[in-house]
Amino acid sequence: MKLLVLGGTGEARELAARADGFEVITSLAGRVQNPVMPVGEVRVGGFGGVDGLANWLQDNGIGAVVDATHPFAAIITENAAAACGQVGVPHVVLRRPGWSAGPLDRWIHVPSLAQAAAELPGERVFLAIGRQGVHHFAGDESRWFLIRAIDPPDGAMPQRHELLLRRGPFTLDDDLDLMRRYGIDAVVSKNSGGDLAEAKLEAARILGIPVVMVDRPPLPAGVQVVGSVDAALAWLADLTG
Repeated sequence: MKLLVLGGTGEARELAARADGFEVITSLAGRVQNPVMPVGEVRVGGFGGVDGLANWLQDNGIGAVVDATHPFAAIITENAAAACGQVGVPHVVLRRPGWSAGPLDRWIHVPSLAQAAAELPGERVFLAIGRQGVHHFAGDESRWFLIRAIDPPDGAMPQRHELLLRRGPFTLDDDLDLMRRYGIDAVVSKNSGGDLAEAKLEAARILGIPVVMVDRPPLPAGVQVVGSVDAALAWLADLTG
């Protein structure tokens, strides 16, 4: 069976490596200049919306789709659910669990980056949101921003900022040193979940720094969701009998 993995995450790469018995094609959006590549066949770029993806699934004889994209890749997730429903291809969303605040965390929950920009505390802000969405903070002239991303942001950036181009994972010592060295007094993060970027939250907890946490966008209604690669493999095993 041909399996399309909508990728870009560590879970997608692990699934591609472990999906024995399937002809795996991993699709990457192409937004990262030098992505970590999965094993097997890889295609890069969009499909052309719901109809384009539906046609591609049929033209390429895809028997199942696992959406293992980033939890904030809402458009491709919506398109995949609609396209798979349109052509009758079995489909599951693989989403690692999100982070949860503990009793010592000072989280401010917001539904979007635009709202995060409107509710910022502090004067020296660590933007730990990647390259997308930085433009929401571009109009803030009263604060200084530390922006950490793999690739430079495409759009406008705050007037007062420093850009750090680095790829995780980051350790607790890394992020404690970073926040102390730059005098950070607020952090902005998306609730991506996982271990690769969790250190910043632990560092903020230790230092008593508030975190503006952007909640995940909702999943399309009715989609099946699994929380681990093992669960996705079990879903595939059930599918193939």
